[in-house]
Amino acid sequence: MNRPPVGRLRIAILTHSTHPRGGVAHALALGEALCRLGHEAVVHAPDPTGRGFFRAARCPAISVAAKPAGGSAAALVGARIADYLAHFSTPAACDFDVFHAQCCISGNALATLTRRRLIPGFVRTVHHIDASTDAQLAQWEERAILDAGRLLCLSRTWAATLAVEYGARAEVVGTGVDSATYTPDPGPEDEALRRRLGLGGGPVFLSVGGFEARKNTLAVIEAFAALRRAHPGAQLVVAGGASLLDHAGYEARCCAALEREGLAVGTGRPVIRTGPVDQADMPSLYRIADTLVFPSLMEGYGLCVLEAMACGTPVIVSVRPPFTEYLAPGEALSVNPEDTGAIAAAMEASLEPGRRGRLRNAGREVARAHVWDACAARHLPTYAELAPRDAPVLPAATGAAAWNTLRIPRDA
Repeated sequence: MNRPPVGRLRIAILTHSTHPRGGVAHALALGEALCRLGHEAVVHAPDPTGRGFFRAARCPAISVAAKPAGGSAAALVGARIADYLAHFSTPAACDFDVFHAQCCISGNALATLTRRRLIPGFVRTVHHIDASTDAQLAQWEERAILDAGRLLCLSRTWAATLAVEYGARAEVVGTGVDSATYTPDPGPEDEALRRRLGLGGGPVFLSVGGFEARKNTLAVIEAFAALRRAHPGAQLVVAGGASLLDHAGYEARCCAALEREGLAVGTGRPVIRTGPVDQADMPSLYRIADTLVFPSLMEGYGLCVLEAMACGTPVIVSVRPPFTEYLAPGEALSVNPEDTGAIAAAMEASLEPGRRGRLRNAGREVARAHVWDACAARHLPTYAELAPRDAPVLPAATGAAAWNTLRIPRDA
């Protein structure tokens, strides 16, 4: 298909919050990569705290004024949509060539702005689709997909889901990892973090995402309890957990499992629950962990998998898409996420010296194949289809910004 050339674009990227979640990290890194390619990308997010994004951005970023909101998930989502509508209520705020929603919240705001003819349309990246029993949330989820002018996905899995469930076509753009930040090279900050967390002789296992059903934290806890019978000095670090959604019910189940298994929680204890981790500490956290345990039940791609691999940390993942799209046998330990015995066995296997060396080397190769500039370049044809045609044409991307045929085939 012949596509219009890509000119120098002003791109508004909208995500759901300023917290350290995978979708937010993706939005910031995409904006930074687009700026390196010569465009002006501005990342937006509702910010009820006024503290800004969880890390300093190397691209323009706007914290959208947002009112505190409580109550149900639908009430919170509705409030955040309203925050976006208030922000983009003037022509000056809408002075962009392309509007790109990274979530259901921003997708609904942009759908309303499109219907009000304040913007010509928008692009939507569908990281994953949340199933909801709430009729309003389900309606918003569908609208943010069907009203988009163009759809993007990180993986072929979700592109296929959109085709089957919505009859919609999505381009696959993949993702990237910041190899300058996430490196295997140890530093003095690693040992400092180890002391702050109260880590002993190990082994140390890392779970990222907090106590959340989608992250399968309960299975990780149960597998860790089984492993500790053979490794009584083992510790589990559960990092992250900032979310717009209410996970209190699942968290209670996780806490009950910890109590049932006799696993104390706290600094220096068998289980260390960190909450959101400063961005500057994340590379160290990956490096001081022996293994990332990530048998997630549903992911858009799994950014923390790439981050851990870039740091040389072996990874355990679910033997299901999207992981099976970009991880070949031998690059990670793959398990049935619903089999706690299999997860525990993989945790044990990840400690074998020979296997660890092979996983470290293979994982670093996987991470090196995921370049943010390449991911950003894959967005440009879609942007060009919606953007004005009078901007000066930029040269075609080459080298690191070219299509990554190894990891994301052209016929994806």
